[in-house]
Amino acid sequence: MNIPLLQKVDRWTGVPLCFLLTLCRKMFGRARPPGPFVPRNILFIKLAEQGSTVLAGAAFERAVRMVKRENVYFITFQENRFILDLLQLIPEENVITINRHSLARLVWTTWQAVRRMRRLKLDAAVDLEFFARGSAVLAMLSGAGERVGFHAFFGAGPYRGDLMTRRLLYNPHLHTSAMFEVMVEALGADAAQLPSLDFAPSDTSHVLRPFEPRPGETETVRAMLPGTPLILLNPNASDLLPLRRWPGERYVELAQRILGRLPGVYVGFTGAAEELGETERLVKAVGSERCVCLGGKTTLRQLMVLYTLSEILVTNDSGPAHFAALTPIHVITLFGPETPRLFAARTPRHEAIWLGLACSPCVNAYNNRQSPCRDNVCMRQIMVERVLEAVCRIYAERKAAARPICPGA
Repeated sequence: MNIPLLQKVDRWTGVPLCFLLTLCRKMFGRARPPGPFVPRNILFIKLAEQGSTVLAGAAFERAVRMVKRENVYFITFQENRFILDLLQLIPEENVITINRHSLARLVWTTWQAVRRMRRLKLDAAVDLEFFARGSAVLAMLSGAGERVGFHAFFGAGPYRGDLMTRRLLYNPHLHTSAMFEVMVEALGADAAQLPSLDFAPSDTSHVLRPFEPRPGETETVRAMLPGTPLILLNPNASDLLPLRRWPGERYVELAQRILGRLPGVYVGFTGAAEELGETERLVKAVGSERCVCLGGKTTLRQLMVLYTLSEILVTNDSGPAHFAALTPIHVITLFGPETPRLFAARTPRHEAIWLGLACSPCVNAYNNRQSPCRDNVCMRQIMVERVLEAVCRIYAERKAAARPICPGA
C-alpha cells in the first residue's frame, strides 16, 4: 500500500472519524479529577518513518524513567519495528504492529491492534505523528485516559478533531527530537495550563546507545566488500517524499570524482531491495571496479554493520542518516524540501548540506508533509563539487585523527 494512498485514506476517512469521535468524547467523556497525573504505563504512536523514531530516543528514555521499561509500549507499521528492536529501549513484546501492505490487511491488523491496546488498560498515549488523523484516532481508540498530541489551535494545522486531553502547540522552531521530549514532559504537567508548558528542552545532541554487531556479523559483512576504506552513497529516499531525492546522475558523478580524488578508496551504493535495479544502473554508470552495489544485498542489521566498517555516508534526507548516527560513520545529509534545523541527525558526526532557498522548506507538519512543488530545485541546485569537498575534507580529518602520533612530533 503506497504512501500517497495512505495519505488519501488519512484525509478522507480520518477527518470524519475524528469528527465523530470528538462528538462521542464531548457527549460521553468523563473529566479526570484535578491534581497531578502519574501514569503507570505509556503508549507511543509513530506509524511511519524509522528515522523519526531514532529522533524520539530521548523521549523514550524519559518515559522509561517515568514508568519503567516494561511499561512503555509502541505502535507502528510492521516494517518500521526494526529500529525499535535495534534501539532496545523497550521490550520487543511491547511493540504493536500494523500491516499496511494492502487495504484489507491494514483494516484487519488495525482492529487487532486496537483490541490489544484496550486489553492493556493504558493510562497514557503520546501521539508522535504531529497532525495525522489516523494516529489521533488510534490514540482515542486505545482507551488511554490521557492523550498527548498537537492540536490545531485557531486553524494552525490540519483538522483532526479534539481527541487529545493534553493539547500542545506545534513549535516549528524546536528540533523534532526536542519536540518529542516536550510531549512526554506534558504528561506530568497541569493539563489545565496546557499548551503553556514551563519546560526548556535541551539543545544538545542526545547520545543513544551505540550499535554493536553480534559475534560473526562483522566478518560476514566484511566478506561482501571489495576493500576498505569505504565511502557509501545512498541515492534513494523513501516514497514518502520523492522531492527529497538528489538526481541519480549527481551520485554517479560524485562517485567518479571520489574515486579519482582519493586513490585506494572504494565506493559502495546502498539502497532497499526494491531499489536494486536503479542502484545497479547507477553503479554500472560509474564504470569502476572500485565501485560496488550493496543495495538490496544486506539485511537491516547488516546495513548497520556496514556503517561501522565505512568512513562516510552521503545520503538524501531519509532514515539511513539517522540509523548511521548510532555508529562511528560520518554522515553527510542533503536537505531540500525539509530543513536540518528540525530533522538533522543528532550526532556530532553529521554535516548537513542545505541551500536555504526561498521556497525551502516547502513541507512541514502543517501541510501533512505535502507540497505543490513538482521541480525540486532545492536539491538540483546542490552541486557535486560542494558535496565532494565535504567528503574529502571529512575523510582527511578522519585519517588524521586515526593516525598515531610519533614520539617527538
